Amino acid sequence: MEQEVIVQISNKLKSIRKEKNLTLQDIADRAGVTKGLISQIENSRTIPSLLVLIQIVKALEVGLDDFFNDLSFYGKEGKILIQRKADYQKFEKEPASGYEYSRIFTKKVNQCTIDIVLLEIQPGSVRDFVQTDAFEYKYIISGSVRYVFRDQEIELNEGDSMLFDGMLEHNPINSGKTPVKMLVVYFFENK
Repeated sequence: MEQEVIVQISNKLKSIRKEKNLTLQDIADRAGVTKGLISQIENSRTIPSLLVLIQIVKALEVGLDDFFNDLSFYGKEGKILIQRKADYQKFEKEPASGYEYSRIFTKKVNQCTIDIVLLEIQPGSVRDFVQTDAFEYKYIISGSVRYVFRDQEIELNEGDSMLFDGMLEHNPINSGKTPVKMLVVYFFENK
């Protein structure tokens, strides 16, 4: 896997340099390294230190986020990611009592960021309508919830699921006597 990442970095450096019509010497001068080192890095014959790699990326006038954004750090064994329950991060999405969010996983996939969250709503919890700049997928793990939209209400029970545009004002209400637990997947389009 390590070698695959090195090859990806080498290929990306070479591709950006050629796309910008820059020579090995141009990049070497800007980065403060030798032309030979740039050539060795681009041909995967040497691994640059982090500092040298950052200098080269800056010499290419590319942001670090943009440079590393689409590199794959997974080997041929597959893209399997495991997140243990103990590592879920609790957070407050909006001021409300009785709504407990736990972030399971967030990852940018191609042109979309996916945010996976566990939401638990206590009985009798109340909040205002909310909107998100994402498509939202809800899967009811346990309990029942009434999703209130401006023009309709939808009752969801354990095992039911729903996908909708989060820009629609909505409010999940637990009017039962037991907590509602749901898996929420937000699909944010990166613009």
